[in-house]
Amino acid sequence: MRLVLISDTHGRHRELQLPEGDVLIHAGDFSSAGSWDELLEFSDWFQAQPHRHKILIAGNHDLLFEDFPEDARALFKGWAHYLQDSALTLEGLKIHGSPWTPRFFDYAFMLPRGRALAERWAKIPADTQLLITHGPAQGLGDRTFTGENAGCEALAEQLPRLPDLQLHVFGHIHEGYGYYPPSARRRYSSVNVSNCRWGDPGLNEPIWLDVEPRNCRQV
Repeated sequence: MRLVLISDTHGRHRELQLPEGDVLIHAGDFSSAGSWDELLEFSDWFQAQPHRHKILIAGNHDLLFEDFPEDARALFKGWAHYLQDSALTLEGLKIHGSPWTPRFFDYAFMLPRGRALAERWAKIPADTQLLITHGPAQGLGDRTFTGENAGCEALAEQLPRLPDLQLHVFGHIHEGYGYYPPSARRRYSSVNVSNCRWGDPGLNEPIWLDVEPRNCRQV
């Protein structure tokens, strides 16, 4: 199964050249201002893509999914999978998606660091193989232009408790874009797929991965 991974397009999705694949995943922040016009335009574009499966989660700029959840979700009903602290099994792959990030100003799906976020991550099923969150765990793909590691500490503590985890997909911290392979201390791959760049008018390329049972590898 080939995954095509994008995030943090902030209204610039039409500028992307998407690779062919089986599953198109957007890890949140398809909006910029969080308006209905943005959401409607993104929905039209997302539906028109040729990938046979489509999955999305909300990001902190996707305000309508928090303020008007039923109306926002209705735009994707029947042809895409919207995940919000919820799971999906797709062609045998067990997927969980969640939009939450540590609080930063007054955006959507933000909670205080610590217990509140830990309670959200505790809901991730133990058999999850593909995890999609809007933000990173602390310490990997989360370094900002100030040098701060802005990812979630509670998420970093939860990930090692998921024995079947193969791949963690996220965005949010634009500067952390890139693929992070497994290591001696981490059995799963992580990938920050933010397309917009911090302070740069260019866009990062979509990342694609081939997923096989019990294996995720960059090709």
